[in-house]
Amino acid sequence: MTIVVENQAEVAECGCFLNAWLWFKQLVKSLMVKVVDNAISAKKLGKEDPRIIVHSLKVGFAITLVSLFYYFEPKFEYQGFGVSAMWAVLTVVVVFEFTVGATLGRAVNRAIATFLGASVAGGIHRLACFSGSKTIEPILLGFFLFLIVAVVTYLRFLPKLKARYDYGVLVFILTFSLVSVSGYHDKQVLEMAETRITTILIGCDIAVLVCIFICPVWAGQQLHDKISSNFEKIGSFLEVFGTDYLNTSSGEASEQKTSDLEGYKSVLNSKTAEEVLANFARWEPRHGKFRYRHPWGRYLEIGGIARDCAFRIHALNDYLNYETQVEQEIRTKIQEPCKKVSTECGHVLKELALAMKTMTYPHTITIHIDNAKIAAENLKTLLHTNSSWEGINFSDVIPMATVASLLIEIVSSSVKMVESFDKLATSARFKKTNQLAPVRVRTNSWKTRVTPDQPSTESVHHDVAGE
Repeated sequence: MTIVVENQAEVAECGCFLNAWLWFKQLVKSLMVKVVDNAISAKKLGKEDPRIIVHSLKVGFAITLVSLFYYFEPKFEYQGFGVSAMWAVLTVVVVFEFTVGATLGRAVNRAIATFLGASVAGGIHRLACFSGSKTIEPILLGFFLFLIVAVVTYLRFLPKLKARYDYGVLVFILTFSLVSVSGYHDKQVLEMAETRITTILIGCDIAVLVCIFICPVWAGQQLHDKISSNFEKIGSFLEVFGTDYLNTSSGEASEQKTSDLEGYKSVLNSKTAEEVLANFARWEPRHGKFRYRHPWGRYLEIGGIARDCAFRIHALNDYLNYETQVEQEIRTKIQEPCKKVSTECGHVLKELALAMKTMTYPHTITIHIDNAKIAAENLKTLLHTNSSWEGINFSDVIPMATVASLLIEIVSSSVKMVESFDKLATSARFKKTNQLAPVRVRTNSWKTRVTPDQPSTESVHHDVAGE
């Protein structure tokens, strides 16, 4: 009996060890799978955007460069900074961003805020010392610390201040508080403020120089390309929509068509990204084709109109997979004007995308706008003609009437985008080409030049939806 009990104990003990080993083996296996998956994701990310790899190398180089001053402090006479030298390394870490505009914005905010915070703290400390009393001095310091921090924190919520200087306000509060509190027991408050400012300026300078002169990534160029890409995606959808929805013959959609029909969805949520890029672009110096004080605000205006158009397109997209079959008679009546409106608006946006990429005036955009307006007028006339819908059930007309109404609104959005692009092209001084280059008229609209082979066309200032 004793032998059986001992054997059972040994079996139970072996079972525990076996379960622990299996659990450990499964844990190692799952960790290996996660490591491999993360490695594959990192490799894919580097292939999709090699600039991320370059940015990582730039950050490593900048931190190494600023650390050399600390490593070789006797040679460079850097020992006077002491532990404060690490503020230069910390500055590079928090200032260095992906784009030049973001880096410049944070560097300028940090440098100016550090200077102001240290200066104000030094002034407050000197003012408190004039009291001549060890009892009153900490009371004055505490009062000014509370007052200034409270006021500056309140000002941080101002929209314009928060948009561009929020980081600077935080640095000001941090620097002012640290210097004020530290300076109460350390009477060398001026030397402390000077050391802090100097080390942070070193970090800011190195971060900015490396970001600008080694494979720079410009926020302005990214914003420019993003708006152009939005035009391209919306135009691709409109060119495909007429054929896919209005065509009576059914066929399988190709992969390219599916991509064109889904591309517009990225435009719907582009507002935040555009505003961030525009904010960063305002900090950037002149580069490439972008002059100093480039009208970045115009890009936000165009982007807003493009998003309005994309939301209408999103409603159109719901009718691509509309399950109820619309009668052939209704399709035939409305097919041609709808198809014309969709195709011509697609051509307009594609031409705007090309003009945005090359920073030139579009060539034949007036012709496409006029054709779209004529087709929209025909469509409106058809919808308001009672004789066209005699003998047809009203519920059967609703889907196609909704599509027609949305297309008419898209024509109006296309006209607004052309007008907004005209303002941007004039402000940014886009290049005018010799062939059918549009000129400015008093109505701020497009108008082609009259040539022997090209008749003049009407202005596109007319708003179809407003009629």
